[in-house]
Amino acid sequence: MSKEIFKRLIAEKQSEIVATKLVRRPLNLESAANYVFVGPRRAGKSYLMYQYIQELVRSGQASIENILYVNFEDERIASIKAEELGLLLDAYGEMFASRPLVFLDEIQNVSGWEKFARRLADSKYRVFVTGSNAKMLAREIYTTLGGRFIAREVFPFSFREYLSFHGMALDKNWEYKDERKDVVRLFRDYFYYGGFAESFAMNDKRGWLNSLYQKILLGDVISRNEIRNENAIRVLVKKLAESLMQPSSLARIKNIVDSTGATVSRNALTDYLRHLADAYLIFGISNFSDKLGNKETFKKRYFFDNGLLNNFLFDPESKLLENLVAIELKKKYGDRLFFYNKNVEVDFFIPDERRAAQVSYDMTDDITRNREISALLKLSKAYNLEKLEIITFNEESSLEESGVVIQVIPIWKWLLTDIG
Repeated sequence: MSKEIFKRLIAEKQSEIVATKLVRRPLNLESAANYVFVGPRRAGKSYLMYQYIQELVRSGQASIENILYVNFEDERIASIKAEELGLLLDAYGEMFASRPLVFLDEIQNVSGWEKFARRLADSKYRVFVTGSNAKMLAREIYTTLGGRFIAREVFPFSFREYLSFHGMALDKNWEYKDERKDVVRLFRDYFYYGGFAESFAMNDKRGWLNSLYQKILLGDVISRNEIRNENAIRVLVKKLAESLMQPSSLARIKNIVDSTGATVSRNALTDYLRHLADAYLIFGISNFSDKLGNKETFKKRYFFDNGLLNNFLFDPESKLLENLVAIELKKKYGDRLFFYNKNVEVDFFIPDERRAAQVSYDMTDDITRNREISALLKLSKAYNLEKLEIITFNEESSLEESGVVIQVIPIWKWLLTDIG
């Protein structure tokens, strides 16, 4: 690998970062820490790094010449090996006399990158690493990095950030003003097409999202993990989308996939699900009432973005609603989020917060309404819950049953007042 290629890449990125206009996102970083940023492809990890660099330059804490930024998805360094990474510092040192801040974008493409990142940290460089694979958060990586990095997960835009992109900064009492109509109008596109910022200004959002899905599936799942049975994993993703609201065991998923003719072994199915999760395409939540052994095999599985999910659905509204609630609760509570299924079914349960939520697109039907309320009341009685919610598409009210208050709240308001 030639140092001249690295010099060209460093100079190009310095110019690009300064010239890039960004929609600012919340970003609070420790001033002396090293970071690993991980999340879905195209979720904005690189732009958060651009934002941080621009803030450093604007505040005078660094000049753009202090920045050594390399994107390892650049085809000019596609063949780079871990032992060649040291050439980055050599190339930078021949260009500038200063000590750089080092940004290694999508570094997971280089096998063995962890030792290089640790060496930089040990040598007192500030280092920022981004990647699109959850394996970068694995215990083995932390062991190699020796606790020298702080991990942050980056997700597609929240609804509040989506509104900011469209020039809306909400007043304190926005829901009682004309802004409410604009919020509801803008929410429609966000609901169906998700939070990937690159798609916001596009007319063919579905086409862009399908292209992104193919990139994730082919590059981050099939190619990276050397999967031979491409048809089986494609069928698996489609069936996970279609059965999104239903808890599923491995045996049930296997039967569904097998019934299409795309036969898959139980071991391969387990691997496929892990690969899809590692690539930030899907995530699962467990049944709180299950025994420990069943928590890993019996799950509800969701997609990390509504736009990706909507690629697979016909009449998608109910699934998109529950998926969006799952995303936001997952971001806030992580592994503390469960569903509950034992004599009573509740969509989301956060036991250490004494909180539970049902999701219902339409509450006008008495049978549906009574079922959702009854389930929450039963769970509340068993666990003495403090916060009970039913999240709808557009209905809002406050219910009191047997001395227990249940808030019924539309999703667009819930995203802005509770989670966003």
